[in-house]
Formats: sequence, structure tokens, C-alpha cells
Amino acid sequence: MSGSLPGQNTSDSSAASTASASSDTGSANESSTSSEPVKGSRDNSIRCLVPEADGSLLLSNDVAQIDYSHTGDGYISVKYTGTVPIIKLRITGPDEEVYTYDLKTNDYEVFPLTGGNGQYTVAVYENIEGTQYAVAMSELIDVQVEDELTPYLYPNQYVNFTKDSAAVKYASELVYSANSDIEAVELVYDYIVNNITYDKAFAESKPTNYVPDIDTTLSTQKGICLDYAALMCSMLRSQGIPTRLEIGYAADAYHAWISVHIEDKGWVNGIVEFTGDTWQLMDPTFGASTNDEALKKFIGDGTNYTLQKIY
Repeated sequence: MSGSLPGQNTSDSSAASTASASSDTGSANESSTSSEPVKGSRDNSIRCLVPEADGSLLLSNDVAQIDYSHTGDGYISVKYTGTVPIIKLRITGPDEEVYTYDLKTNDYEVFPLTGGNGQYTVAVYENIEGTQYAVAMSELIDVQVEDELTPYLYPNQYVNFTKDSAAVKYASELVYSANSDIEAVELVYDYIVNNITYDKAFAESKPTNYVPDIDTTLSTQKGICLDYAALMCSMLRSQGIPTRLEIGYAADAYHAWISVHIEDKGWVNGIVEFTGDTWQLMDPTFGASTNDEALKKFIGDGTNYTLQKIY
């Protein structure tokens, strides 16, 4: 494995250069070799599931298409083909939780079905003027997800990644030395909280329809809570680790965090600090805080967190 990650301490590369320059002394090569990470026993290959809209189960009219061929995998694909510039998608699951999205392209976009098995209402709305919308299409879809973990392995509009994403490739490097999924989670978490800076200015001015771009977060090394969560979620999903992006409130602050599914342990909610035998509630945004005591007091035992949406 070679190359450096964005935000990596440049003193490491300087030290390596110094060691190389002094290799004639006979000891530098040994030092350089010993600093190389050792491959862990865990497979760090990229494992990105690819959503499909193959049309085998399709609902459509003049302006919209809903491909529900893969509801068993926990997602649908929706495409708007009309001419109205502002389009909303609303998905209401059997849990009666309403998810509202902006359709941002004229191609298929992927949306998760996280409300459990049952009947979903999927509706496309065209903007008439101001805050007024008209229903362009509305359909009922019966959903039976075959594996409850699968929806949290696929990309979607909020957790958007492919095998070619820079963040996915870096995730594979980050977990190179991991011997287990737990170690992989810790390595990704440590990288994010030590390198990504919270963007207070953007947090105060972000648009209401903001959707994260994980490669932008990785390259700029800054973001808001949704960026932290989406980046970590994408990295872990691309490593075959089921991960939920969760949105709600931490105390009275609107916030995003993640939960991870670990084999033999189940869902670890609000993650990510592992003490050796138990997990303590943390999340990648607050994990970047330098005030640990204030952080632990704020997070508490998890009761400060109120979950609203899962992506």
C-alpha cells in the first residue's frame, strides 16, 4: 500500500524522506521498512453494491417513472422526465414516517426503504409556484425486504458512492491493517475525527435541500454533521459493513450520526468508541471535538439523541 491520505501529518513523509536520504548509513532502510503498515487478516477489498433500475417492475406516466424491481433489496429508483424545474419526492412507509426528497437530475435516483416491510406510498410532486405543489404521480408499492441489512449496504441519494469514489478507495487503504470489522470501524472513525474540521460558516448558510458529496468532504477536509456521517457511512458500506445514516436531534440541535451493524453484536447505535468490551455512545461529528469531558456530558447515555430518519 502506498500514498498518503488528505490531512495526513506531513511530518511522516518528511521523516521518510530524511531516512531515505541517509540510507547510506545502513540503518535508514530498516527504519523505513518497519514503519510500513502490516496487512491485517481482514479482507479490505472494495465491495460496492450497485443499484439497478432494470425495468422489470415499473410504474410510469408522462412525467415520472418509479422502478420498484429491487424493493427486496431495500430501495427504489425514481426518475422525473417532465419539464418542471423543482420536483419533490415523498415516500411514506408502513411506519407512517414521511421522507421528502428533491429530485435533482433527469436520471434515476436511488432512495432507501427503511420503514420495514409493508405498503409504501411513493409520490412525485411538481412545483407550481412558491411553496405550492401538484401531484404528478402517486403509487402504492408492497415491500418485503429479503435481508434487513441490505438497505444499509447500497448507496442512495444521501449516502452516495461508487467503487470509483476517492473516499471509497481511501477507505480500503485506511482499513488495510484491520483484523476485524470492529477494527475497520475504529480506523475509519479515527481518520475522520482527526482530519475533518467542522465547517461552522457553511452550517449557518447551507441550503435546505443540501445533499452531501463525500469526495468533496474528503478533499476539502471540512463539513457539517451530515457530511461527517455520510462520509463514514459510505466508507463502511463500501467495505461490506452495514451502516445507517441517522438524522434527528442531539438535545435540541438538528444532527446526523451513524450506527453500525457488527456480526455477533448486532446494531451498535450512535457509535463508535469501543472500550474493549462495551461501546460508548459517540458520533463522528462530536468525536472531532477536543473537549472530551464536555462531549461526554452532552452525549450522556444516549437519551439526548432523538432519531427521526434513517437513510
